[in-house]
Amino acid sequence: METKIVIIDDHQLFREGVKRILDFEQDFEVVAEGDDGEEAVKLVEEYNPDVVIMDINMPGLNGVEATKQLIEEYPDTKVIILSIHDDETYVTHALQTGALGYLLKEMDADALVQAVRVVAEGGSYLHPKVTNSLVNEYRRLASQAQNERKYAAREIEIRRPLHLLTRRECEVLQLLADGKSNRGIGETLYISEKTVKNHVSNILQKMNVNDRTQAVVVAIKNGWVSVL
Repeated sequence: METKIVIIDDHQLFREGVKRILDFEQDFEVVAEGDDGEEAVKLVEEYNPDVVIMDINMPGLNGVEATKQLIEEYPDTKVIILSIHDDETYVTHALQTGALGYLLKEMDADALVQAVRVVAEGGSYLHPKVTNSLVNEYRRLASQAQNERKYAAREIEIRRPLHLLTRRECEVLQLLADGKSNRGIGETLYISEKTVKNHVSNILQKMNVNDRTQAVVVAIKNGWVSVL
């Protein structure tokens, strides 16, 4: 059975190049071509293709918006996005709208043919360069999430010394542990430096220590502050 293909790209020369590559495959048939997203919707309705190859950047209705509309109106539509962008933001957005493939325009002929075959069978195909970007972004987000979980867990373990200090003094003590100056504490809490000095003085007196460093050391030992 032939795989029916629609090509949507506003650059005619590039579109013709893609068509020539696909025409070499005996089981591929390019049934229609268009140059914008609105035309893509019309051509899918008319030809019911197996695969739509869609440029991401087009005037009017762009490739991502057209893909979203196609999937909503024709859920079985299989779309491969063509793009010059390898940024994971573009890739993620395209996949979220329902595209099954994402190819960079620097692809070679074999990659194009393989992508069409895989997507036509219901699979997903990403350009190798794009895959690396997604993997790196996933690792970054996973590391960030892990750090946030550690911070959250550490926050839970903190026993604020509310039996000893007021809530505001606890906040000041935490910022002391973060290494902030009086000015930095004032900017963070939107209070004057004079007010900060008063809070610090009260903290030292209530904790029965001589200076800020001793206050922080005692606070850390007692689990009163979070230290990352």
